[in-house]
Amino acid sequence: MKELLIDLAEVESPSLDGEALARLRTMLSGQLTGLGFEVEVLPGVEGCDHLLATPPPGGGDEPTQLLLGHFDTVWPVGSLEKMPVTERDGRLHGPGVFDMKGGLVQMLYALRANAEFGAEMPCRPVVLLNADEEIGSPDSRRHTVRLAGEAARALVMEPSYGPRGRLKTGRKGVGRFTLTVTGVASHAGLDPEGGASAILEASHQIGRLFELNDADRGVTVNVGTIDGGMRPNVVAPEAVAEIETRVVTAEDAVEVERAIRSLEPTRDRISLSVEGEFSRPPLEMSPRNRLLWEQARLAASALGLEIEDAQVGGASDGNLATPFTATLDGLGAVGDGAHADHEHLVLDRMPERAALLAGLLSSPPAESDSPGQ
Repeated sequence: MKELLIDLAEVESPSLDGEALARLRTMLSGQLTGLGFEVEVLPGVEGCDHLLATPPPGGGDEPTQLLLGHFDTVWPVGSLEKMPVTERDGRLHGPGVFDMKGGLVQMLYALRANAEFGAEMPCRPVVLLNADEEIGSPDSRRHTVRLAGEAARALVMEPSYGPRGRLKTGRKGVGRFTLTVTGVASHAGLDPEGGASAILEASHQIGRLFELNDADRGVTVNVGTIDGGMRPNVVAPEAVAEIETRVVTAEDAVEVERAIRSLEPTRDRISLSVEGEFSRPPLEMSPRNRLLWEQARLAASALGLEIEDAQVGGASDGNLATPFTATLDGLGAVGDGAHADHEHLVLDRMPERAALLAGLLSSPPAESDSPGQ
């Protein structure tokens, strides 16, 4: 497992670099083909293509289970020069090893183990590995949604959480909005009263936006950038604020979006417009997600392991799958430092997590009396 991970990590694969991504995709295709999967390249934007792998069809109409992952990273080509792949104190360091090439290796070995031991999988495993998750999955989300809608469950190979390797049963939903304030320009010296400053109005609206934060409910609303005005001697005719919000529940998403879209000008001759949406719904502990989590606990118990779960603020492709099927996230590597210079994973936890995934893949799909969220 370590040798394969080193091979994958030494092929740099930043988002939007089609040539680099193709090299890694070819390696992953070879691994999956060697396991008997039929591999298809799904064309992506700017040559950043995705990978879909399916086993040969069985004799019946078996349900599917979706294995979700990505092979792009946040690290540009050349990062290996300052962050070479190295092993220290039982940890493998390097760009992308934790997020999420380690998880991909664990997935491959789980599938290999089940094949070599003849373990029956009641659901045919379908593997979708995309090339754009680190930039929000703008192209691959359509494939994720389609395949999740056909699957009995989705298992997401994102890294686990914290040193104990908690699985992720909750992720915040993410919304991004643009507030445009339109005022009236005038000469700031000769006719200051003739204008209506969009920048002044934006300052009032930004205060209202920050008032929407609610730590107890896990609601965050952040104005990350502002832009506006023409020159120091011109009353600003326009200002633009970029907003990101994260919420724990679908209900909060509706409430926060309504509040943002309901902003009203505080002065005459000012107009407001809001664009944007929640691009990723929250991943919540819905009834069917809870049943899937309990299955994971049983699979861990059969291995003599105890696992824990966590609610986290970041989003993943698991957020896209959860409206359509039972979803469990964080089944990837145990380690730390995603997107940071100290990125690493714990090597001796990799076989354990591959075994956990193999057991979960072999378990029958849970049935919930409460479909949907």
